Amino acid sequence: MEKTTPTESETILRIAAKGDGVTPSGRHVALTAPGDAVTADGTIVPGPHHQTPPCRHFPECGGCQLQQLDEESWSDFVTARVANAAEGQGLSPAIMEPAVLSPARSRRRATLHAEAKGRQVRIGFKAARTHRIVDMKQCEVMEPALFAIIGPLRRLIAGLGRKKLACDVHLTLTDQGVDCGIEGWRPEGLAETEGMIAFAQENGLARLTLDDGYGPETHWEPEPVTVTLSGVPVAMPPGAFLQPTRTGEAALVASARDYLAGATRVADLFSGLGTFAFALAGDAKVLAAEAARDLHLACKQGADLHRRPVFAQHRDLFRNPLMTDELNRFDAVLLDPPRAGAREQVERLCESQVPRICYISCNPSSWAKDAAALVAAGWTLQNLRPVGQFRWSTHVELASYFTK
Repeated sequence: MEKTTPTESETILRIAAKGDGVTPSGRHVALTAPGDAVTADGTIVPGPHHQTPPCRHFPECGGCQLQQLDEESWSDFVTARVANAAEGQGLSPAIMEPAVLSPARSRRRATLHAEAKGRQVRIGFKAARTHRIVDMKQCEVMEPALFAIIGPLRRLIAGLGRKKLACDVHLTLTDQGVDCGIEGWRPEGLAETEGMIAFAQENGLARLTLDDGYGPETHWEPEPVTVTLSGVPVAMPPGAFLQPTRTGEAALVASARDYLAGATRVADLFSGLGTFAFALAGDAKVLAAEAARDLHLACKQGADLHRRPVFAQHRDLFRNPLMTDELNRFDAVLLDPPRAGAREQVERLCESQVPRICYISCNPSSWAKDAAALVAAGWTLQNLRPVGQFRWSTHVELASYFTK
């Protein structure tokens, strides 16, 4: 059936998962907000929820998709993304909690791209659905300390005068300052090496690593780099995962503490550096299971040095999930898997008698499938909290709570 062209103005009702506004006829219109009018010729007439994008690079830059939304409509979008994922699997939480949104200029980790031809350098995020780099002169999502590195880095690369250069730049804000990892470039000769070290010194970097395909190699680290998790300084391996904003981390941690309050034996599965393990440790003894060896060792060292009841286990939970008899030793389980979800571990949980589960997710779709399996096995979805960590992005996270 051919789509008909609207002959009159339509109003945007909602924002779809990929960020387009949707009209009553099902028409998808980019860069709109709920309440905007769209005329027959496609002209957008801003409505009450349409704000002026704060960044000069929007919408060209792919780092943001929703800067045209005001706070209310962005909050509604984040909530709807999580609620719709649940409803799609026939799930309805007893309590749908208010969304938590990270403020502007709060992202403490980001991956940028850089390319140079001679002294012409471009650094920034890529334009949406392309490989073209938008040369960043402004950023309303990154912490100012991260953005402050862009100018000096641009000058450093321009000074090389290479005929052609392309690399990725990984920036993370740690306890000691900015951790900068450059992937795809190595200095050639003494002058370039000295220039790189001078760049690190002059800009007060916490660490500078270079990776030319064989893993990150540290070139500058005046003191061991750490991140503090619930009062515990934990070693930060190069490239390690960290919740993207302090606000988002605090919301997820608070949810985990509320949901699992009173538990004395907790399994933190896919534990990473121990973001949730250290938050829950105290009255509870926590098993922290993680497959990445460097993250596991960092968590173990932090727990040992600061005498926290966190018992780190190096374990691939996709290939070797905790089995039913192991799970039944715990009175609560926390899951925080990668985007693909935790199907193998959830299958074992479905056979267990664990009374409480807190499931943290960065992908509502994979979470909903796992959640449906838990509910089918006898758990009840009690709480669901949407979290918008990535400001003005379609990427949405959540915390959820199940009881049996």
